[in-house]
Amino acid sequence: MTRWLLILLVAGAVSTGAARARTKLDNPISAACLERHLARSQPRLVFTPSLVESLKAKHQTDPVLSNRVAVIRQYADRIYDQPLLTRKMVGRRLLGTSREMLYRVNMLGLVYLIEKDAAALQRISEELQAVCAFSDWNPSHFLDVAEMSLAVALALDWTAGDLPPATDAQARAALLQKGLDADGKGAARIVSGDNNWNQVCNGGMIAAALVLAEQEPELAAGTIARALEKMPNALAQYAPDGVYPEGTTYWSYGTGFTVMTIAMLESALGSDFGISAVPGFMESAVFRALCNAPSGQYFNFADCGTRRSAGGDTVLAWFAAKTGSRSFYEKDRFLRPAKETGKPGRLDGAAMAWMSQYEEAGGHRVPSAWKGDGSNPVAIFTGGADDPRRYYFGGKGGKATTSHGNMDAGSFVFELDGIRWVIDPGSQSYHELEKTGFDLWGRGQDSDRWTLLTKNNFGHSTLTVNGEPFAVDGFAPLADFNGGKRPEAAFDLTAVYGGNVKNAVRRFVKDGPASLLIEDRVETARSTRRIVWQLMTTAEVEPVPGGAVLRQGGRVLQLRCVSHPERTVSVVSLDPPPLTLDKKIRGLKRLEIEIYSGDAPGGTIDFAVRLSGAAIDANQAVR
Repeated sequence: MTRWLLILLVAGAVSTGAARARTKLDNPISAACLERHLARSQPRLVFTPSLVESLKAKHQTDPVLSNRVAVIRQYADRIYDQPLLTRKMVGRRLLGTSREMLYRVNMLGLVYLIEKDAAALQRISEELQAVCAFSDWNPSHFLDVAEMSLAVALALDWTAGDLPPATDAQARAALLQKGLDADGKGAARIVSGDNNWNQVCNGGMIAAALVLAEQEPELAAGTIARALEKMPNALAQYAPDGVYPEGTTYWSYGTGFTVMTIAMLESALGSDFGISAVPGFMESAVFRALCNAPSGQYFNFADCGTRRSAGGDTVLAWFAAKTGSRSFYEKDRFLRPAKETGKPGRLDGAAMAWMSQYEEAGGHRVPSAWKGDGSNPVAIFTGGADDPRRYYFGGKGGKATTSHGNMDAGSFVFELDGIRWVIDPGSQSYHELEKTGFDLWGRGQDSDRWTLLTKNNFGHSTLTVNGEPFAVDGFAPLADFNGGKRPEAAFDLTAVYGGNVKNAVRRFVKDGPASLLIEDRVETARSTRRIVWQLMTTAEVEPVPGGAVLRQGGRVLQLRCVSHPERTVSVVSLDPPPLTLDKKIRGLKRLEIEIYSGDAPGGTIDFAVRLSGAAIDANQAVR
C-alpha cells in the first residue's frame, strides 16, 4: 500500500467528533455542601492566608517573585494618577472598562495583600464605588459582566473585610444585582457554549457566588453547580492533545480564566472538581509553549495576535507550578524590569499565588516535533532549544466554522534565523469592522467574514482550487504524523474544496536543518480546472528560473519548485489590500504557482516545493 493511499484511508476514517467525549466534572455542590466546605477565613479566592504569608516571605529571597512584586507595585502606583472608571461603551462592549477594573484590582489588591497599604485600600474602595454605581455592567455582552464580576469579587475578598462598611455593602449589592442576577431572573447566567465565553463567563459567576455564598447560599450553590455542569462543553475542546481550537491568544484568555477558576475553587472549597484532569487540558501547556516562535511571534492562526509580550507567561506558569516543569516557567522573562515588560496582565496579581508555589521538579521537555489532533489540528516542528538556525514551522488543518476560525486549512508559517518568512495575516480589530455594519461573526458560506483577506483562503499559504473560497464546513483532519529527526505531517484537504477535487493531501517534511518540503497530491475531479499554490510573505521576492529568492533582514530563503521546475512564480502585491476593510500589512504579497487539470496524467497531480535557507558561516554572512 502506498504512503499516499494509506493517508487517504486514515483521513477518511477521521471525523471532527473523534475523541470528543464530554467529560463530566464532580459536582456535589449544594447549599449544604457550601456550608460544610467553604473556607471561613479570608482571602479565599486564589489566595489564602497561608499563601499570602508564604508570598510575603518568599519574595524577599526569590529573585523572580521579588522582581514581579516590584513590577506590580510600580504599576499600582501609576493607578493613583488615573481617573476613576466611567461606564464607557466602545461599540456594543463595556469590556475595556471591565478589563481595566480587573487589572486595577490585581495590581492594587496584590499590594494590599502583602503590605496592607492604606492608600491601596482607599483606592480600591474608590474604584469599587465608581463601577458599582454604573447602571449595569452591560449584560447584552456578557463577557463584560463576567470580567467585572471577577474584579469586584476579588476586591471584596482580598481586602478581607477591611473596606468601609458602606463600600462593602454597595459592592455586594452590585455583585448580586449586576453580576449574579444581571438578567433580573433570580439566577446567574450560565454560558453553555464550547468556546472561551463559557470559560470566562462561568469563571466570573463562580467568583461572585463564592463571595456571596454566606448571604445568598441557594443562589451561590445553584450558580456553581450549573457552571460545573456546563464547563465541560468548552473543556472538551482541549482533547485529545491540548490544541486550543481558537488559537494561542484565545488559549491565554480562556485557559487563563479556567486556571483562575481552578485556583478559586481549590482555595475556597478545597477541590477543582476534576477540571484539571479533563483530557488535553494539562497537555495544552505544550501547545502554548510551542506556539511561541523564536522570532517572538506566535503561530498565529485563527483570530490571533501576531507577537507575544516581552514579559513572562503567567498562565503558563500555573502549569509549571502544577508540574514542576521549567519548560513552562519563563524565568528569564520574569526577571525583566518593568521598563522592558510593559504593563502587567490583568490576572498577574492573582498569578503571584501560584508562582509562589512553583518548585522545579524536572518535568518533561517540550518536544521538537509535535502534533495536536482535534477540531483544529496542528503540527509544529522546531530545531530544538539549541538550534543555531532557530527553525520553526507550524501547519494546520481544521475548518472555517471553528470558533474564531478562518479558511486556512493547509496553511502554515515558517521561520528560519529568527525571521518569519511565511506569515499568517492574523487578526483584525473587531470594533473597527463592526462599526461599519460589517457582519464579522456570520459563519454561512456567503457571510461577510469570508470576504476579508485575513479570513478567506486567498490570504493564507494553502492551495486554492478554481479561484473559489473554501467550503466553510469542510474539515481537514490530520491524516499522518511522524516525529523524529525528519518529522512529517499530512493534512487531508479534500473536504474544503466542496467536490472540486476527488482527493487532496498536503504533506510537510522537515527534510533538513534549514529546509521545509511541501508536497501536495491532488486527484482531480471533472470540475477541477485551475489550482493555485500560494505563499504569503512580507519579504522581498525575486522570481528566478525554477522558483524564487526571498530576502529579508540580511538573510536569503530559496523557493524551489522541485516537481515542476518549469513553473514560474508570480508575485501579487497585497499592499494595499483588495478591500478598504482589509487589514493593511506593510509589504504583504502572495506568491502564486499555477497548476492546471490538464497537467495531471491519470488525473493526479504531485506537486512539491522546497523552502531552504542559505548557509551561514561563522561570521553570520549569507553564502
